[in-house]
Amino acid sequence: MPSPDHLSPPRLFDRTLHRKRLDRAARAYANADFLQRRAALDVAERLAPILRSFPLAVDLSARGGAFAEALAQEAPGKVGALIEADLSHRMLAGRGGLRVVADEERLPFADASLDLIVSTLGLHWTNDVVGALIQIRRALKPDGLFIGAFLGGTTLTELRQSLVAAESEILGGAGSRVSPFADAQDAANLLQRAGFVQPVSDVDSVTVTYEHPLKLIADLRQMGETSVLADRHPKPLTRALLERTFQLYFERFGGEDGRVPATFEILTLTGWAPAIPAAR
Repeated sequence: MPSPDHLSPPRLFDRTLHRKRLDRAARAYANADFLQRRAALDVAERLAPILRSFPLAVDLSARGGAFAEALAQEAPGKVGALIEADLSHRMLAGRGGLRVVADEERLPFADASLDLIVSTLGLHWTNDVVGALIQIRRALKPDGLFIGAFLGGTTLTELRQSLVAAESEILGGAGSRVSPFADAQDAANLLQRAGFVQPVSDVDSVTVTYEHPLKLIADLRQMGETSVLADRHPKPLTRALLERTFQLYFERFGGEDGRVPATFEILTLTGWAPAIPAAR
């Protein structure tokens, strides 16, 4: 679907590869779902004080069902029927309820059919975020609500800086191996461009420490969050390059306890579909 600027968005991500990575991660996803659970809990807490209920809702990028669990805990009765949607059919397997395999870039929902749509840590993998938000807004009924959380620009800054420095030393220049993330300053503007009203954006910075960067990479793989850039780096990620990256990671960011930090920035957007204009 075209963006408001009527320009074809660049193909940043290989969505087929992203689905395969999610399928691979599904079996043991619960071992590294701490970011998903944090984002889902935050969304549920935002819903709790709203003085209305939502008869029909969709949870995009539902993954292991963290939002459904958070909803039952923090805002019971707030949502009537919840449809869990995910790009990966394996993520949805093994549990009951309403489920549908759906691509955030091609939503299967009818216009003005839903009261609430939430998305937790999935939209940063779309090639056209504004286009995806437009589809979400169209699927909402007038005055329907959208709350979405996705990874922001400072995510994995330590890994990025270490990798760029290592590539500059060994390869004489740095390419792109880690996926780009949206800037927090532009978050609310994304909602406005997509036609939402009363847009609000918030930032939650999370720092996790690891014994070794390999543990971080293992978590990223288990989350299905490793890079799926459409334009592959022309040079392979060699053992020597990885070892130098890890050395620089420890040198520049290592703590006195010998552990290294990994920063994750979660951007949360809230917006309402416009209400039907009052009759004149």
